[in-house]
Amino acid sequence: MLHITDDISIEDWELSEQFVRASGPGGQNVNKVSTAVELRFEAARSPALPGPVKTRLRRLAGRRWTTEGALILQCDETRSQARNRDIVRQRLAELIRAALVAPKRRIATKPTLGSKKRRLKAKKVRGDVKAMRGRVNPDE
Repeated sequence: MLHITDDISIEDWELSEQFVRASGPGGQNVNKVSTAVELRFEAARSPALPGPVKTRLRRLAGRRWTTEGALILQCDETRSQARNRDIVRQRLAELIRAALVAPKRRIATKPTLGSKKRRLKAKKVRGDVKAMRGRVNPDE
């Protein structure tokens, strides 16, 4: 069981881990030992997460979200399988905590009179600069 907050925890059946060989240099260790961890969290079917949290989690996950609604996280940072397992579980917990925070609703405000005047003045100055460009008459 993975505890996210006091009231949200993920059951073991929702998580599946697969150990694969890590990529990159490392000699005999990397060729023999499967230390990299691939954690699969069935987020879409999870009863622990409310609907809006799942939607925000899907947006945060990006390409790590599969078409079946699973979240796949990978870690091959350390040579220890147990340490990689802990890291990937921490990452999942952080991602879910980030999805728990609802974004603030934007309150629409009118532009101030000063900002309108500054904008129009800037447009006028820019127009004058562009109007000065062009052919120069030698007579004048």
